[in-house]
Amino acid sequence: MSKNYFIFLGILLGIFGCQTSPTEMPPVVGTGLNDTTKAVTIISDSIDSINNIKEKLVINPIDYDTTLWTELIRLDKNFILNLKYATEDNFVDRQLYDCPRCFLHPDAAQALLKVQRELAKLDYTLMLFDCYRPWSVQQALWDIMPNASYVTPPKKGSMHNRGLAVDLTIAHLNGDTLEMGTPFDYFGPRGHHTYAHHTPTVQANRALLKSTMAKHGFSSIRTEWWHYNYRGVRRKTADMRWECE
Repeated sequence: MSKNYFIFLGILLGIFGCQTSPTEMPPVVGTGLNDTTKAVTIISDSIDSINNIKEKLVINPIDYDTTLWTELIRLDKNFILNLKYATEDNFVDRQLYDCPRCFLHPDAAQALLKVQRELAKLDYTLMLFDCYRPWSVQQALWDIMPNASYVTPPKKGSMHNRGLAVDLTIAHLNGDTLEMGTPFDYFGPRGHHTYAHHTPTVQANRALLKSTMAKHGFSSIRTEWWHYNYRGVRRKTADMRWECE
């Protein structure tokens, strides 16, 4: 190998080798390796370590307009994505999203991050069932379930279509959700905020979610304990469709 090669590797070690300084490097004993081979081995191991660190830091490139949208998982890796419309596990039994990505209006996203950080103090996180929903998906939902009690008519447009609504619950960091009395998208009295016959645990969990969301600018709707609207901004409906890998 050329002298310049070793100089280059030496510079890399000087920059990145703070984890194992020369004074902390364990001696190579009884290997029969000459000094040059020892140096190459040490440098090679250090570069492998650097590459492993770099791989962990790789983030997919941003492929959307950041002035209009924020992807929640980029703000906090502890958000749990359980986007039901990216699966068939939803009330229409059809997959409507090609892949699970969660976007909100930037202001709504920053407000939800405050909710997340507050719940993190209790060792909780947020599990997201639905976020921004393209208008074309709203139309598809309406075509399947043309009932304004369950689906906002496309001509009106949902707050989801504006990136200003989120469906969610509270979970432990291991993914276990807090008991809320009904599943997501349960359409009936037990899903209402006003239902008074849940256990004290359910009532307390719902109250924690509602009060924390309200504190940071989100309002609830009477019939769905999981649905919250961000009221800080006004926006037209959108039909941005995200890319999938």
